[in-house]
Amino acid sequence: MQGVPGQFDHPADTAQFRHPPHRAVIELYRAHIVRHAFDLHCHDGFGLGAIESGVERFRYRGAEHLAPPGSLVTMNADELHTGSAETAGGWRYRMIYIDPVLTAQVSGEPGWWFDQAVRTDQSGAHEVAALLDALWQADEPLAFDSLLAVLLDRFRTHARTPRPAPVQAAMRFAPVIDYLHAHLADRLSLDQLAAVAGLSPFHFLRQFRAQHHATPQQLLMALRLSRAKRLLDTGEPPAQVAAATGLSDQAHLTRAFVRRYGVTPARYQRQVRS
Repeated sequence: MQGVPGQFDHPADTAQFRHPPHRAVIELYRAHIVRHAFDLHCHDGFGLGAIESGVERFRYRGAEHLAPPGSLVTMNADELHTGSAETAGGWRYRMIYIDPVLTAQVSGEPGWWFDQAVRTDQSGAHEVAALLDALWQADEPLAFDSLLAVLLDRFRTHARTPRPAPVQAAMRFAPVIDYLHAHLADRLSLDQLAAVAGLSPFHFLRQFRAQHHATPQQLLMALRLSRAKRLLDTGEPPAQVAAATGLSDQAHLTRAFVRRYGVTPARYQRQVRS
């Protein structure tokens, strides 16, 4: 699998993406990662999947987690996280990233959220992996949607509803998150973001880190790369994607994209548009 400049550091590292043509808000992902360490990044949708072999270590919501074989991964949308192998042979896993709105439409129940990132469930993980493999292979929309409903049924027992109201600190920083989304292509300063929050710069920085378990710059880069994925999905050339998301050039986009998603922008674009 390609990396920077030409391939992953380890030849066993592979990552593949697929978008079903009739469900643009779904991304299927399968990978075997041995040496690569994913930088902080986020996904627009829920991250639901199964660990097939090996152990993954990742940071999520300010805590370190280990996901052993036979475990389910349940991440909420837009949550920053990392990823690296805890075992010498790496870890093999399958994921689906699905928009919360579509999740509500399929399940008939809005407001899903997950209070645990990892759940040990040998039989459930085996079934989820098989369903994700079947979704990857499904070439008819009806077959795909039918399997999707079954898959979400399997995760419903782990979901909580309704989603709790955001705490006051999170609400305080909501305008800052909106500002970041609106200014992804701009050079931003700490003073600008602090002014949006109505705080002094370094007080804002301390409070922001405590709430989001990341610096504003780390979140900004995660949002930039998430936006870059969406633009690549539409067929936008990587050089234009880099400019639209505030990255210095296509090489910068490539380096940042590989660190967060494990493939180059060009390879990702070929996979999801094939």
